[in-house]
This record gives sequence, C-alpha cells and structure tokens, in this order.
Amino acid sequence: MEVKQVVKPIKRSKLRRKLGKEYYCLKERVNWLRSDQKWAMERSKVRLPALVKSHQSFLLRRLKDVDMHLQRNKVTNLQLALDCIDGVIIKPGETFSFWKMVGRPTKSKGYLEGMTLSEGKVTSGTGGGLCQMGNLIYWMTIHTPLVVTKRWRHSYDVFPDVNRKIPFGSGATLSYNYIDLQITNESDQAFQINLWLDDTHLQGQICAENSIEDEIIIEERNHLFRQQWWGGYTRHNEIWRIKTNPDSGEVSEELVTENHAFMMYNPLLE
Repeated sequence: MEVKQVVKPIKRSKLRRKLGKEYYCLKERVNWLRSDQKWAMERSKVRLPALVKSHQSFLLRRLKDVDMHLQRNKVTNLQLALDCIDGVIIKPGETFSFWKMVGRPTKSKGYLEGMTLSEGKVTSGTGGGLCQMGNLIYWMTIHTPLVVTKRWRHSYDVFPDVNRKIPFGSGATLSYNYIDLQITNESDQAFQINLWLDDTHLQGQICAENSIEDEIIIEERNHLFRQQWWGGYTRHNEIWRIKTNPDSGEVSEELVTENHAFMMYNPLLE
C-alpha cells in the first residue's frame, strides 16, 4: 500500500456544515426518488435457518472526556433503530439501506442526545451513537457473499485502541441520509439481518436460506502510523478478505477497503 502525503483537514464554520448537510440530504432524497433500485423493506420475525455470521459489541464503554449519560442515551437510540431493521430480508437483486429503513432520527420519534463526532471532536446530537450499529452490520457483512455498495469510512481515529477485538477501520460511519450503509444481494438466495440488545451488548446475526460453502477470514495488512508535514499523525491500513473452499482447498484473496484517518492523539504515547 502506497501512502501519500495527506492534506491537513479543513475546518469549516457551523453554518457551512449545517447548510452543506441539508444540501446533501436533499440531494440523496432526490436520488432515492429517481432510483430504480429494489430496496429491501420486508421484515420477518422468523429467522432464516443458516447462520452465516454473528457479532456483538459492548454497549457502555468508558471513553475519555465522554459523559456516560450519552452512552446510556445511545442504548435508547440503538433500540429505536433496530426496531426498524431487525428481521429485514434482503432478497436476490435487492439492496439494504440503513437510512431507508430507519428514517431521520428525530426527537419526535423518541431519539435522545447521544455521542457524535464532528471533525474528530466528541460532540452530541439527536440520535447519536447509531454508528455502533453501522459498524456491527458492516463487519458481519464482509464475512458473507453480500456486496457492500455504499460505505463511508471513519475519517478520524479519535480514541486509542483499548481492548480492540477487530482491526482498525472495520466499521462504517453513518449520518442521515447521504452517509449511508448500503448492501446489495447479488446471490441467488435471501439473507436476513437480525439485531437485538441484551443487558451488556448490541447483538447481531446475518442468516441465509442455505449454508455458505466458503470459509471467510478478514485480515488486516500494511497497518502503519505516519507523521504528516503539517505536524499531525495519520493512520492507515488495508482490510483483506480470504476465502477458502473447504472441498477443493482453493483460496482467493480480495482487498475489501483501504483506510486513511486523521489521528486525534499521539500514537507514540502509551
């Protein structure tokens, strides 16, 4: 992986960010209306029989300079969002869109102030914390034959790795509605996303009508930190998918994504 010099992040005014966000939201709504894409909208309480991938993520993490009430509010926001998604069936030829299913998270729908990130800084906003669900769905999806057709990587690495279970850059950031996670089913069978909360974790499963033959492993490669000419640090890596056919022994490798993020802490400090 060749890592070039990274330009220093541009800081924009609050007004510029707000107007820009509403412009792109409107543009995405127009795209939805014009699109002939078949969206996955059907949901079922009956789970498909073949478990393909499961994962869980801890709900209440103690993060530096983050008030725990934002973490608790996040749990409420996650429950509201998963109530819109849990059990969704992605049929062959259909595309799952996080925001098409969840809609805009507003106070009138019960969403609370949760943690959000703006230009690498911790802030709060209505519906904050839903990125945790985007991260979990994305991580499960890249272990399946489903194709991620729209995904935004996190532009900033805000917190040092503490008990990280999966490689850096294995998630998907979300912001209504244009920063979306979209997943297309190009296979010949249906898949299903199942989500729920227990006392400590956000839980997820992707199931299918039939079992998947290939064994899939996700691997991080070429992970490095780099100090840029303007004084800050950036973080880089590649995420690769290794498929193995258990019958033939055939192995194939595929680059899933490259990640490049501005670091908000000094990687040389313990």
